[in-house]
Amino acid sequence: MNVMVEGQGSGAAQAGEVLAARVTAHRDYTIAKIDDRIYSGFLEHLGRAIYSGIYEPGHPTADAQGFRGDVAEVVKALQMPFVRYPGGNFVSSYNWEDGIGPREDRPTRLDLAWHTSESNEIGIHEFMDWCEIVDTKPMLALNLGSRGLDEARNFVEYVNGPTGAYWGDLRKKNGRAEPWNCRLWCLGNEMDGPWQIGQKTAHEYGRLSGEVAKALRAFDKSLELVVCGSSNPKMPTYPEWERIVLEHTYESVDYLSLHMYSQNKAKNTAEYLALSETLDRYIGTIQSVINVVKANKRSKHDVAICFDEWNVWYHSHEQDKAILQGMEGWPKAPRLLEDIYNFEDVLQVGLTLNTFIRRADVVKIACIAQIVNVIAPIMTEPGGPVWRQTTYWPFLLTSLYGRGTALRLAVASPTYDTETAGEVPYLDIAGVQDDAGRTITFFAVNRHPDRAITTAVSLEGFAAAKVVDHQVMTHPDLRAVNTMEQPDLIAPKPGTGAAVEGGILHLTLPPYSWQMIRVGV
Repeated sequence: MNVMVEGQGSGAAQAGEVLAARVTAHRDYTIAKIDDRIYSGFLEHLGRAIYSGIYEPGHPTADAQGFRGDVAEVVKALQMPFVRYPGGNFVSSYNWEDGIGPREDRPTRLDLAWHTSESNEIGIHEFMDWCEIVDTKPMLALNLGSRGLDEARNFVEYVNGPTGAYWGDLRKKNGRAEPWNCRLWCLGNEMDGPWQIGQKTAHEYGRLSGEVAKALRAFDKSLELVVCGSSNPKMPTYPEWERIVLEHTYESVDYLSLHMYSQNKAKNTAEYLALSETLDRYIGTIQSVINVVKANKRSKHDVAICFDEWNVWYHSHEQDKAILQGMEGWPKAPRLLEDIYNFEDVLQVGLTLNTFIRRADVVKIACIAQIVNVIAPIMTEPGGPVWRQTTYWPFLLTSLYGRGTALRLAVASPTYDTETAGEVPYLDIAGVQDDAGRTITFFAVNRHPDRAITTAVSLEGFAAAKVVDHQVMTHPDLRAVNTMEQPDLIAPKPGTGAAVEGGILHLTLPPYSWQMIRVGV
């Protein structure tokens, strides 16, 4: 059997060849402490995310408030530190006051973002209760599209203000005396997008968000505020949008929000799996913009990146057109954005999470969009079961074991050429040392369609090591999916062959595979 050594291009590979890669992990070469909040989620009033997603009165598992217990259990297992709510595009024409008070008095509104009807059965009180059920914290978004400073200030005071003042007393009247003390607030959503209700120029939005931030700081200086960056790296205003907005807001905000969704409409897997390189460059560019604004302002303040929308999103585009174009009236909680994820998407999600780990020095929050039914790792059937999509598994295992300090790995891998990102390594790998210093976890993706990669990971500066867990995801059919009838078709399986000898971790990555290897040290 021939071995193709690292550094050679893929064009030289012959039948039967095995690719080889080398990785060095050193105890003292680190990137940053990983913020646990990169494993956060997103829940929008969109499609069936709320209604028949997390909330379905009458379901066999529903609690007294109507929340599905089976869904809560599967969500809770992901250990998401925060969940962003209530949008998304939805928030830019949302009146938060519609979701408080007796349910029978709440109005039904027409949602312009998704051309549906919103009953407001779920509002801020109910969402906060659900957060407690699934053991997460709220990251709340403010409407800076159709509304402005006063409405934003009022919402924050309603959520966090004391009793003895108007908004705190109203909250108490509605059943909650104690403030919720929500720390994370988003100043609008995708305000650069022409699809957004209340779209603004960078100067308009920068000025408004700066004034809102000032008002919220006057209420509570300890709040963490997220200002909108570009909706994606293809926006014509990117990255000048970020510079202008930060010129208005730099000293008043803590995070700059970025969004990106991955697509493979052309069914070109090689290019699709190169999109994580685009993501990495997107983050790097915006990190540079942040540094320029900081330098220009002679500031000692740091602004980090909040990547509060990311995922794969394209499978459902065609089926959604009728509703989004208004051809079906104003339905309530229709099946919208219900991407059914395949095995190929497992690799993409793994690559995205690896990128966030390697960018732990600047990416401090990330929210997979979304959690249930809507471009989500979890699916439900009304009155029926809940099941985990293929992409649930890499998110779960990375959330559980990708916490600690990101290691700065030296990687030598064969590459292939792409239009998307130039030369891309077949091996993508991230390494994390847990806070106790007892375990190193590696998350690895093989991008090659038909070549395994034998990988030698040199563990330098670590004590004697042994493999304590090895999970592999691979499948001969990239289009294979999990369904309600076959919910476990694609799931992690125990790996074989990984071992540490003489301070070197030896493992083999099958073609098109994702795997997690945990090494006790």
